[in-house]
Amino acid sequence: MIGTISEWLWWDRLWLPGNLTWADLKDEEGLVYARASHLYVTVPYALVFLVVRYVFERLIAIPLAASLGVTEKTGYKVEHNAVLEHYFITKSKHPGQVKSTLTQRYHRSTSDSKSPLKPWFYNLREVWNGYPRQSVLDSQYWYYILEMSFYFSLVLRITFDVKRKDFKEQIIHHWATLTLLAFSWCGNYIRVGTLVMLIHDSSDILLESAKIFNYAKWESTCNGIFVVFAAVFIVTRLIIFPFWIIHCTWVYPPDYYPPFFGYYFFNFMLVILLMLHIFWAYLILRMVKMFLFGSLTKDERSDNEEDEEEDGETSVTEDNDGHVKVTNGCGAGGGANHH
Repeated sequence: MIGTISEWLWWDRLWLPGNLTWADLKDEEGLVYARASHLYVTVPYALVFLVVRYVFERLIAIPLAASLGVTEKTGYKVEHNAVLEHYFITKSKHPGQVKSTLTQRYHRSTSDSKSPLKPWFYNLREVWNGYPRQSVLDSQYWYYILEMSFYFSLVLRITFDVKRKDFKEQIIHHWATLTLLAFSWCGNYIRVGTLVMLIHDSSDILLESAKIFNYAKWESTCNGIFVVFAAVFIVTRLIIFPFWIIHCTWVYPPDYYPPFFGYYFFNFMLVILLMLHIFWAYLILRMVKMFLFGSLTKDERSDNEEDEEEDGETSVTEDNDGHVKVTNGCGAGGGANHH
């Protein structure tokens, strides 16, 4: 039975165009093609990432955070707040459930202190030149291996890390990313795969930088970096991604080979990714608009770490319309992932 499943899974027509078979992609004369077996090494590398992260946090991150004035949260006994309790009892449709959820979250948050440019880079038609007989470059191999190892380490880490409110979303995101990377590797969509990774990585580093300065209470720096992040996000994911990358994967391939399952599946996944980009861009632009006009009261994104960590400067007020405002730091405090 296992043999039958394997034979169906690796059926040539699912992965390769036309009359090509896996036999046509055997390594020869210095040409090395992508193999699923190449990805096995990501497992031990993911463990190495976990060790490196542990050492980095203990020897570098914690001392650096202390020098920036970021301290660990200490647990406090939950105190009764008559104003908040009255509000949720009178305003909520399910006061008992809301009260229970808030109490559990508060307890948890206060107790868990825990080359050179390649031709296809500027001429996207080169992505499909010779496909799928495209030899894997060393730079492409290591980019894929390190990226997949990193995300696999996140999957391993998140299972025993502090459980944030977006725990399920993070698990889905990480596994979806790994699935896309693995499929593009096995289907030899490596050239376009590296471009997609580059587009996503370019904005993520800015978001993480903004979070660092948010924790250090450098609000002006945090806000400035977040604006730059928002601009880079919009340009790379709502302009370059659909009008260059998806155009490249949807329009150009039929000029080189008849469409097949892998062609449709890969483009379907990219369109799903684009829909997620539009959703995240909407939330990001709302945040930018609110803090530029002085009305940002909390992170609009769904996976905000600050929602689960008590901050001495957090305040809860009620405006004239009866809406609750939660003021807490700058707009980049959330731990959003945008892959």
